[in-house]
Amino acid sequence: MKKSWLFTLLVVLSIVLAACGGNKTAENTGSSSGTGSEANAAADQSNDEIVIKHKLGDTTVKKNLEKVVVFDYGVLDTLDQLGVEVAGVPQEGVPSYLEKYNDAKYANVGGLKEADFEKVNALKPDLIIISGRLQDSYEELSEIAPTIYMAVDTEDYMNSLTSNVKTLGEIFGKEKEAEEALASIDTSVNALKDKVTAAGKNALVVLTNEGKLSAYGAGSRFGIIHDVFGFTPADANIEVSTHGQSVSFEYVMEKNPDYLFVVDRSAVVAGSGEATPAKQVIENDLVKNTNAYKDGHIVYLDPDYWYLSGGGLESIQEMIKEVDQSIN
Repeated sequence: MKKSWLFTLLVVLSIVLAACGGNKTAENTGSSSGTGSEANAAADQSNDEIVIKHKLGDTTVKKNLEKVVVFDYGVLDTLDQLGVEVAGVPQEGVPSYLEKYNDAKYANVGGLKEADFEKVNALKPDLIIISGRLQDSYEELSEIAPTIYMAVDTEDYMNSLTSNVKTLGEIFGKEKEAEEALASIDTSVNALKDKVTAAGKNALVVLTNEGKLSAYGAGSRFGIIHDVFGFTPADANIEVSTHGQSVSFEYVMEKNPDYLFVVDRSAVVAGSGEATPAKQVIENDLVKNTNAYKDGHIVYLDPDYWYLSGGGLESIQEMIKEVDQSIN
């Protein structure tokens, strides 16, 4: 009987100890589960961020952020087409087709060349996007918020534009919209290139500014006409520079282009309301000797798209359309 009692006691103790051990394991599991949640949270946080590699460095950016300040009208154009709201833009010189961004609901954060750091800082943005004109302010802006450089590389226009649009799509959760827009652009570009190739004509691109002329060739800011759309350059030796190669009307007559594409800078630069229209500047006695004039192929391009905001989803489609409509 005594042995039976001892045996029963040992069984009870074993059950109690097992229960205690089980509770301890549950606590560890709970603790371990907590650690797992933290790990998942870290993973989720990682999935909510993207590292943008750009010309000026690598920048970690949150996805689906709320406040963005944009210092590039091409990027603003793309965000507008993707349905992404912005908090601040430089309102001096906004292209007419983006005039809604002149509204007081958007903070005026300075100019394309000079940011108003105080206003930018007051906005407490989640992201700042700049391009070439503000690259010297990159470090200072980066102290306010994550800052990325997103200009179109004119030497590799379409790949650069595609990369920018896809990046913006990823940041703002608009991947599908970005892909659809890019597919439409590819279709338009291919159709235009086929049309240009069939025409077999050459072209010269010039910028007019207060009566002066600058020529732009392949690889330049307006080189898309040659590099992407397929026009043979009337002059293959134009130096590539931001401001173009200074030329004369005698030069234009000598090169005798089949098509002369003209971008009127004076028409969109602030304070140039009294500037002489490009048509009056270009169509003089010298230029009238060219094939472009004789065949009605002097094309005045919209400077809002070509000078102020090239590299946006809407601007690129309008650029394609303008050139396409000029071919006959």
